[in-house]
Amino acid sequence: MDVKELAYNIRKDVLDMTLHAGANGGHIGGAFSAADILAVLYGKVMKDGDRFILSKGHVALAHYAVLAECGYFPKEKLLTFEDSGSSLTTHEIKDSENGIDISGGSLGYGISIASGIALIRKQNGADSHIYVLVGDGECNEGSIWEGAMTASKLGLDNITVIVDVNGQQLDGYTNDIMPIKDIGKVFEDFGWHVKHVDGHDYTEIEDALNGFLEGHPTAIIAHTVKGKGIASIEGKSGIHHMRITEDEYNGYIQELK
Repeated sequence: MDVKELAYNIRKDVLDMTLHAGANGGHIGGAFSAADILAVLYGKVMKDGDRFILSKGHVALAHYAVLAECGYFPKEKLLTFEDSGSSLTTHEIKDSENGIDISGGSLGYGISIASGIALIRKQNGADSHIYVLVGDGECNEGSIWEGAMTASKLGLDNITVIVDVNGQQLDGYTNDIMPIKDIGKVFEDFGWHVKHVDGHDYTEIEDALNGFLEGHPTAIIAHTVKGKGIASIEGKSGIHHMRITEDEYNGYIQELK
């Protein structure tokens, strides 16, 4: 699968869903910072039996998009986002048949859930890997580090956590709200194998996702830009959740091209 095309389609789908949602809007900023990561993960890396856990719940739009693009459900379903009765809501509702393995909203528990899945798979001798996407703001949650300690203690080398470090969270910049000086160093101190990548470089992401260290879970610190792909909003505050008009939508589509 062409990863560049997939990443473009994810971003366009996110805009389509956000416009469709009208006054409800959508979480564009984080969806765009994670789009390239998800494109590589689903388009190049994950194999049958692997699992993806979206801990960073506000990236649901991008996850819906990549699932539809990869055939988990029809693309037409994307334009039911936020409709009454739709299963595609602001935060994910567990639907394993369609590739959604946990419900989202409350942050911080993805690594712990992944640890349970990974432990059972190790005990059963399964040749599969568990991938988890978390946010740098989400790492303010103490449960992130409880999960990190557990995965390391159990030697779960079949877990890879990707930290989307876009420098922002819901209402501001991470360094202003609750800074973590070096997230990678914290994971290392808990016994994780740590890699740093440009979260928008497809080759770097793929190489990192394909490399493991026996006996240690892996943390990939992906340095990204919130809103990446639309120059007029990249890195700006106030783009965590957005409502867009049709004129804004048309302008953003042109910027994507």
